[in-house]
Amino acid sequence: MCSLRHWLYILLSSALLATSPVQAATAQPLATQQMIDALAKANSSVVGVRVTAAEGARSTETLGERRSGSGVVISRDGLILTIGYLMLEAEQIEVITQDNKTLPARAVAYDLATGFGLLRSLLPLRETGVATLGSSQGLQPGDSLMAVTGPQATDDGGVSMTQLVSKRAFSGNWEYHIDTALFTSPPVLSGGANHSGAPLFNQKGELVGIGSLLVSDVTGQNRRLPGNMFVPVDLLRPILAEMQQSGTSLKSRRPWLGLNSSDQGGRIQVMRVSKDSPAELAGLEAGDVVLAVDGAKVTTLADFYKKLWDRVAPDGEISLTVLQGADVKTIVLKARDRMQTLKKPSGI
Repeated sequence: MCSLRHWLYILLSSALLATSPVQAATAQPLATQQMIDALAKANSSVVGVRVTAAEGARSTETLGERRSGSGVVISRDGLILTIGYLMLEAEQIEVITQDNKTLPARAVAYDLATGFGLLRSLLPLRETGVATLGSSQGLQPGDSLMAVTGPQATDDGGVSMTQLVSKRAFSGNWEYHIDTALFTSPPVLSGGANHSGAPLFNQKGELVGIGSLLVSDVTGQNRRLPGNMFVPVDLLRPILAEMQQSGTSLKSRRPWLGLNSSDQGGRIQVMRVSKDSPAELAGLEAGDVVLAVDGAKVTTLADFYKKLWDRVAPDGEISLTVLQGADVKTIVLKARDRMQTLKKPSGI
């Protein structure tokens, strides 16, 4: 722990000096005392996550059969928060502790709406700490934060200091949207691809986000500034009990088309159509441009997704106005509940 504290001191000092002389001068005494203690405690709650997907799982096409990432223990009974795509359609789940023990775990919940996943170790995590849930509400651009990647069989994981660049909405090309995401830079590079599920801590050692993606522009202003997108834990609080009870949240029961799309200057262009999805069955193709949903014009991914999800039944008919080549067509397809298309891990 002494070496960790020393390392944290070096990282914090460098991060604070990189902000401004005034901020560094006021924060430096804290960095040598409470801050070091809080971040060392936070670091002790991080574990590695290793997953093997079920045979025939749809998600292996894009995520692979074997996946690795990170998680963070959030309760004494071994409940672990991670990013949900790691455990999607999992057959086998293991957690790796910081003392290099590999323990079996089971899936508790996957929430499509937020992207969070919950696991639980099947054996006690006696030497692992428990993270304190914080909030991203008070974070400001320029704030120094700590991201931690969990250990793997050939990697010890690592600690990285990063800075908040922006808080803004995020729309993923895979039919995913959250109204607030945290964007940080420099990117978390330690632990290879283990930024997936990596916890993000504030200077008090409180958990404020879970790592989702590496992105090329964290500013959202078409500048090349690489970094990470984290899902804020503020989205977890209202649904944590529901996730543990039912394996997901009610908001995850929504229409799914099976499209990967992108914003193209006020147009929604289809990049990829999932095999055997409602979109493929209805005849949509890569290169098509979605102009309207049920007659309502859409110009951004956020517009597109919110129009899709603005209905009670997740499996009803949806009318898309689509530009295919030089032809404008109306395509009616029957959406599906995405949660019903996935192989469920034992436990959910």
